[in-house]
Amino acid sequence: MKAQIYRPSAAFIAAAWTALLLGAAAYLVGLFNAQMLLNEKGYYLTLLLFGLFSAVSLQKSVRDRLENIPVSSLYYSLCWFALLCSLLLLLVGLWNATLLLSEKGFYGMSFALSLFGAVAVQKNTRDVMAADAAYGAPPLPPQE
Repeated sequence: MKAQIYRPSAAFIAAAWTALLLGAAAYLVGLFNAQMLLNEKGYYLTLLLFGLFSAVSLQKSVRDRLENIPVSSLYYSLCWFALLCSLLLLLVGLWNATLLLSEKGFYGMSFALSLFGAVAVQKNTRDVMAADAAYGAPPLPPQE
């Protein structure tokens, strides 16, 4: 029996993009306005980029495995390790930062919203591609 493939609604696609952009923008605006050294700002910016990449990579690996697309155990484990490292490094950085508790919470929540948004956008992208392929939509032209 073949599973039914559904295209995500426009509202869910918009909500995912909004979560990603709102979370990342809030984090970056907070970082820009923060009273901290430039190397600290670089640390938190790198954590955001590392976290977003690792979350998307993990989501893709999980989805590939569900669709019986080969993913090595090493890569799958590295994806989990990278995501957990980004969360742990954020936690350690915020724990030791000389910020107000409300600022620490702000960074943690905007980081989490960004990760959620990135995973949801990746899922929607994959679902749209699968629905288009299943229902005969023309494929995208190759990128040069």
